[in-house]
Amino acid sequence: MGLKEMNIKEDKFLPRLIAFEVTRTCNLDCIHCRAAASKGPYEGELTTEEIFRILEEIREVSQPIIILTGGEPLLREDIFDIAKKCIELKLKPVLATNGTLITEKIAQKIKNSKIARVSISLDGATKETHDNFRKMPGAFEGAIRGIEILKKQGIPFQINTTITGINVEELPKIHELVINLGAIAHHIFVLVPVGRGKEISKESITPEKYEEILTWFYGRREKSHLQLKATCAPTYYRILREKAKAEGKKVTFETFGLDAITRGCLAGTGFCFISHIGIVQPCGYLEISCGDLRKQTFKEVWESSEIFNNLRDFTKYKGKCGKCEYIRICGGCRARAYEATGDYLEEEPLCLYEPIRSKIIFAN
Repeated sequence: MGLKEMNIKEDKFLPRLIAFEVTRTCNLDCIHCRAAASKGPYEGELTTEEIFRILEEIREVSQPIIILTGGEPLLREDIFDIAKKCIELKLKPVLATNGTLITEKIAQKIKNSKIARVSISLDGATKETHDNFRKMPGAFEGAIRGIEILKKQGIPFQINTTITGINVEELPKIHELVINLGAIAHHIFVLVPVGRGKEISKESITPEKYEEILTWFYGRREKSHLQLKATCAPTYYRILREKAKAEGKKVTFETFGLDAITRGCLAGTGFCFISHIGIVQPCGYLEISCGDLRKQTFKEVWESSEIFNNLRDFTKYKGKCGKCEYIRICGGCRARAYEATGDYLEEEPLCLYEPIRSKIIFAN
């Protein structure tokens, strides 16, 4: 019995989330930064008019959430014009920032532009850990100050945490801090060693620790009452279903929210990344060009990219991922596979799971 005979149904793949790197310029030099972003300046960044045109082209395809990211997006003078353009087009803008540049005036502009949510990164429960990550003394205090200003303005915010061997043992304390700060969500990101992250690749967590963290994170669902999301950690969606089954729970939208209808790795299927110069990638960590929006429309790239279409054909996945019964739910981290093997269709290197379905395949 081959994979094509296992009733893997076709989907209509539409972008639901797009990370738009509106600038690569940043005021920090974080040790794990996928873009190795610094203060710049960076030549050839998209103009306001180009970004507006790209947003209009995106709207012709779907109505995704647009993550305005960087670098540090608040360093872009037209960032609120961009956000307002998203609103005009009935797209949903959210802002990903390190938080250190948020002032009362900036927060008011965020509110007026109708940005739906702000994400701020905290990679430590203390200034020592966080400032070491961010390579700037005062980064922790700056982020906390920014969070307090957002709260004062009534702007919803979430906390993002990148997990490495440096801060993994601090994760429970970071999570408690997130709760105490009044965030509405906590998103964890497992390090993908790209950009400056390659320099700390030796600090990547082990497969065993990866499984342990994600199991712990699942256990926080009903205890923390936050929206929890694991990113660059598609194994979480297999663990979620295993744990739910063991607990006699049915995974439905009513019981598990968006986790019930999404999959682990969305690269090229429901998500893509647009760089500061208009290059489209499956995600920010999978540094393969799928098209150039200065030469092609977004629709052309989204629908015609060979890489995107390969990622949507689960029968092309290799190794354990290609044989796994959770292929549609998890999919394995395509960026981590690419960094480990040079092939974005290879198996997820951090996954410990041995597929049951592979035994069926080999038995036949």
